[in-house]
Amino acid sequence: MYTCLMHPEIRQDAPGRCPKCGMNLVKEGDLQHPHNDHDKKAHTAMAAHAGGQLYTCPMDPDVISDKPGECPKCGMELVPMDMGGGSDAHAGHGGAEQDFKRRFWITLPFVLLSMALSPNIQLWFHFEWTVPGGSLWLFLIGAFVFFYGGLPFFKASKGELTHKNPAMMTLVAFAITAAFAFSIAATFFFPGNSLYWEMATLISVFLLGHWLEMRAVRGATGALSELAKLIPPSAHLMKDGELSDVQTSELVIGDKVLVKPGEKIPVDGKVVDGESSVSEAMLTGESRPIAKKAGDEVVGGSLNQDGSLTVEVAKTGADTAIAQIMKLVREAQGSKPNVQHLADRAASVLFYVAVGAGVLSFMAWYFIWPQGAIFAATVAVAAIVIACPHALGLAIPTVTSITTTLGAKNGILIKDMKGLEIARKLNYVVFDKTGTLTKGEFGVADIVLSGTSDIRDENELLSLAASVNVSSQHSIAQGIVSAAKEKNLRMEEVKNFKSYPGKGVSGRVGDKEVLIGNKVLMREQNIEGVTDAVSRSAEVSTPNYVAVNGKFAGTIFLADIVRDESKEAIARLREMGIKTAMLTGDTQDVADAVGRELGIDTVFAHVLPEDKVNKVKELQHGGNIVAMVGDGVNDAASLTQAHVGIAIGAGTDVAVASADIVLMKSNPLDVVRAISLSRKSNRKMVQNLAWATGYNVFAIPIAAGVLYPSFHILLPPAWAAILMSASSVIVVANALLLRKETLA
Repeated sequence: MYTCLMHPEIRQDAPGRCPKCGMNLVKEGDLQHPHNDHDKKAHTAMAAHAGGQLYTCPMDPDVISDKPGECPKCGMELVPMDMGGGSDAHAGHGGAEQDFKRRFWITLPFVLLSMALSPNIQLWFHFEWTVPGGSLWLFLIGAFVFFYGGLPFFKASKGELTHKNPAMMTLVAFAITAAFAFSIAATFFFPGNSLYWEMATLISVFLLGHWLEMRAVRGATGALSELAKLIPPSAHLMKDGELSDVQTSELVIGDKVLVKPGEKIPVDGKVVDGESSVSEAMLTGESRPIAKKAGDEVVGGSLNQDGSLTVEVAKTGADTAIAQIMKLVREAQGSKPNVQHLADRAASVLFYVAVGAGVLSFMAWYFIWPQGAIFAATVAVAAIVIACPHALGLAIPTVTSITTTLGAKNGILIKDMKGLEIARKLNYVVFDKTGTLTKGEFGVADIVLSGTSDIRDENELLSLAASVNVSSQHSIAQGIVSAAKEKNLRMEEVKNFKSYPGKGVSGRVGDKEVLIGNKVLMREQNIEGVTDAVSRSAEVSTPNYVAVNGKFAGTIFLADIVRDESKEAIARLREMGIKTAMLTGDTQDVADAVGRELGIDTVFAHVLPEDKVNKVKELQHGGNIVAMVGDGVNDAASLTQAHVGIAIGAGTDVAVASADIVLMKSNPLDVVRAISLSRKSNRKMVQNLAWATGYNVFAIPIAAGVLYPSFHILLPPAWAAILMSASSVIVVANALLLRKETLA
């Protein structure tokens, strides 16, 4: 029998390829731990397919691919991202950086030599150095710097032109080619001053600037690599009573691994032995450790703290929580907010503006205000260089990458950047009540004794009721049992248990006959004296009447437990100028009471599942920008209808698939944090766009020489290159500041 490493549910008699992922099927007997090269390659392929290796452009962080190739934006070769797998990925990622660094240091002595041999430099610095054949030496030095130092720009510009996306690299290649061609003409055809040293310094500065840019951009692409690094590379496999260390990628479903105190859990699984507390802060943002014992599920990447755990592997590869999160993050980084589309269009236009500025500058200073060919060519090259649109191109993608990283660290997964972009404009947030504002489970809100029976203690009444309800699966019954367990009350054996569907239950506890249910059951069993007890929770809870030995003993009020964070979340949203609404199928009285308790602005009661989407539309028709927060299948339509759909992570797959933002915890406060992230992210985007646009508005005219007639200020090409590179680094550095932000 053959099966797929990635999809074990695929099983067939003959070898072939998996219909889901295309991987070669392997024999089921080979699914254990790989000891030969074939198996190791298969497992390596599995890890890569699960998101183990991705490739990105060293200059454009929004370009992410699952296979090597060329960047569709700049034509540069994609490099492996650091996915936490060791030095190979890092070396690959740093290859482009190292190439620019190496070329910079190798060409630097020749650049300095060309400057020393330049007649203009000698004139400016009042020294003389004459060598035989000086112009020929300048040509040879310039040719070496041009071809060796400029090679990366020519290769990348070819890629840009191939993809019909001329941009920064094409401009750089055009500028240095124009300078070199002009210098050749001045050397061999029309003897005069050349631009060799200007061209050489321009290439040197570009090599240095791009090297620094790549270092900065690499720091802005950390979401995927940081998530990948959560998974430890090896695990302690328990097999046949022996312990051995294996690669995490070699684990298969059903394996048992030992996780020692202080170690990360390698894969998703179930605890089969041991007790400990586990921190999931790196996955959900939840700071409190969670107690784990046999039968509890654990997530790969979480940190085991104070005890040893034996974990049975339940999920591997693409099915693990980390892999799913990485998939969402990758999709988010691939999605573009509307403002990025605007920036992309502006960057593409800026290329032609740069070429036009260069041509017009040359014509103006050569024909209209004649300053000579050298002056005109220098101004033209500076104008082309300084107008490179890379800062504009980086303005949004760097912020997007940092945003997804910051969100993931806080348990906020962004599926679509357009949704997060809109979130900053929200003025109405609609919450589904059950499972979102409340826990979706009943708890005891109050106990009121009748005073007419032998029961004189609330705990005694609760203990009797819980003892009878142990055998019931009703949610209200389980709420009573849970309350008794929380108080460590004793629950005795029940005899003669009987269920009355839709009404209640009864049974004998010791020498007491206990009856629990609604008024109809009490009436049918001829229990007298049943009255509506006065309770502080009466209007938001469901009463359960208890009779002991034929006498009415008291009332236990149960209510859907409101999350502790819900009230604070509503208050924080109000502080942000955002109104709130609640959808519930409860009666109007119960819904209004919960609404008053939480401070909700609008309450929709008696809402059937199919009507939820209409309530969202109703608010939208009032001119509101609406977010919907839900967790169930019946929330999917309303999540899609809302301007921003927010699904809590504990919800169903359908709800998560319909949302723009997924909250890994069932915490309403994370809605506040998501909106805060949207606002902070947008602020950085605006700052970056303002800087990149303002820089070009002021820099291009200065480079074109508008200040020369009045102030004799002229921007040399090398200085233009420095400013261009600096503008890109500033944009990236500003985006990196977002990492230090604390979400409200």
